Amino acid sequence: QMQLVESGGGSVQSGGSLTLSCVASLRTRGGYCLGWFRQAPGKEREGVAVMDINGTPSYADSVKGRFTISQDAAKNTLYLQMNSLKPEDTAMYSCAASNSGCSGEFPYWGQGTQVTVSS
Repeated sequence: QMQLVESGGGSVQSGGSLTLSCVASLRTRGGYCLGWFRQAPGKEREGVAVMDINGTPSYADSVKGRFTISQDAAKNTLYLQMNSLKPEDTAMYSCAASNSGCSGEFPYWGQGTQVTVSS
């Protein structure tokens, strides 16, 4: 089944940038909605960015203009480019995939990669 592996997390200063990668074990183009989620300590998991089956992205208001979700379909890889990072962006970031639409629960998840932004 679908397996996802994230990488690219790390520590960065406020205002810096990071790019997260998520490699999927199966071809994602042709039926999967893809997304990035994050969860900070003491907070619920939230959706950060989602790319639908057609490649149309949507973003949480908190990251609009700073984050960009993209996909290299040939490599089955999803990216999240994060610019102008803020301390409040600190969280565990996970990629997820769904083959049953972009709304509702995403059934496939990666292990997560930590992003820490210092002020």
